[in-house]
Amino acid sequence: MFGIGVPELVLILIIGLVVFGPGKLPGVGKALGQSIKEFKQANSDDDKTVDVGEQKKLNAETDKK
Repeated sequence: MFGIGVPELVLILIIGLVVFGPGKLPGVGKALGQSIKEFKQANSDDDKTVDVGEQKKLNAETDKK
């Protein structure tokens, strides 16, 4: 897909381990996975449209809180 082989992947993992440490690395991976999942979900929701009046009502409700 991106032309990333095993040596490149190992290098990326080692750099991540050095930067974030072994304790934070699973949390970083989880956050990255959730971000990718949400991005894909947002892209697949192209067929949904939002009414401008509905959006203004939602914005007004959140501003009150």
